[in-house]
Amino acid sequence: MAHLQPDILTVHAAGGAAMIAAAVEALPQTRVAAVTILTSLSAQNLDELGIVGPPIDAVRRLASLAVNAGASALVCSPAEVAAVRSEVGPEVLLITPGVRPVGADVGDQQRVATPEQALADGASLLVIGRPITAADNPGVAAAHLAASVQA
Repeated sequence: MAHLQPDILTVHAAGGAAMIAAAVEALPQTRVAAVTILTSLSAQNLDELGIVGPPIDAVRRLASLAVNAGASALVCSPAEVAAVRSEVGPEVLLITPGVRPVGADVGDQQRVATPEQALADGASLLVIGRPITAADNPGVAAAHLAASVQA
């Protein structure tokens, strides 16, 4: 992987501090982004996995663990981005999937917000997939979304 010199390497924060630190050490020029809790998981899903309590609690724990282990970016849902931003400060890049324009089908996503809300809450980068790729005209959908966040 190191020979590819990626800009960002994604790991899962649940892999633990040692794994995250090893990734940071192995790729010092790469921004290591730790995924917290998938946006498709509900509180019930987490309970089934043995993660008790609301998703925000698990996200905060994993975010702190990852940043303390050296991750310089986190992946978290827009529902938790404000809490994570206050937890980790302004320097950590927050990559936010589960972003949907008003009225869009949420699909399998459990914890979503609009692009405007995600940015207002502290997201650094938005991940917007199906609202663009599943649109009748993806180019128009992308342009509309871009215009909505630049307004």
